[in-house]
Amino acid sequence: MRMLDQILTHNRSFVANEEYRPYQTTKFPDKKLVVVTCMDTRLTELLPRAMNLKNGDTKLIKNAGAIVSHPFGSVMRSVLVAIYELKAREVCVVGHHGCGMGSIQPEATLAKMRERGIGDETIRTLERSGIDLKKWLHGFASVEESVENSVRVIREHPLMPSGVPVHGLVIDPETGELTVVADGDQVEEKEETGLSYP
Repeated sequence: MRMLDQILTHNRSFVANEEYRPYQTTKFPDKKLVVVTCMDTRLTELLPRAMNLKNGDTKLIKNAGAIVSHPFGSVMRSVLVAIYELKAREVCVVGHHGCGMGSIQPEATLAKMRERGIGDETIRTLERSGIDLKKWLHGFASVEESVENSVRVIREHPLMPSGVPVHGLVIDPETGELTVVADGDQVEEKEETGLSYP
C-alpha cells in the first residue's frame, strides 16, 4: 500500500473513532512560547517531553538545523506572527548535538541533486541569478554557535518588540538533556541596566 493510502486509511479511522479529542486546543499557545527547532526525527516526541510541552502549549517551528538563516525568511515571519498575532511572549531556539546540518557537504548535496535529475543548466541559471547554492546549503561547524547566531537574528530583528526573551538551547537527541547557550532573561536584564549583551 502506498504511504499516502496508509495515511488516509488511518485518518478515516482516527476521525471516525474521535481520537482527535485529547488533542483539541486553541490556536493560541498556552505557555505563550515559540520553539524553533530542527526537523530531526529523534526530536519529534523527545523534545516536547524533555521541555514539558504538551499539545497546545507552544508554536513549534521546524526546519533543517533550527537555523534562522534570513531575517526576512519564513522562519522569522513565523516567529513574528506567533508574537504579534498568537500571543506568544518568549522564544526558544533549540539545536541538537549530532545534527545533520553540522556535517552537510554542499558539493555532495549538489551531486545528489544532479543524480536525481536536476540539470547543470538549472544549477548554473540559479547561480547566475545571484543564488549561492553552496552557501545556501551550508550548515555549521558548531551547534552552539549556530544557535547563538539564530538567537541574535531573532533578538536583533527590527520588527521584534522589546521585552521578548529569546533563549538558545542545545538538546542531546539521545537523553533529552538541555544545555543553555543563551539566556534571554539575562539579556533583558542587561538591556534594562544599559549594559551591552554578547
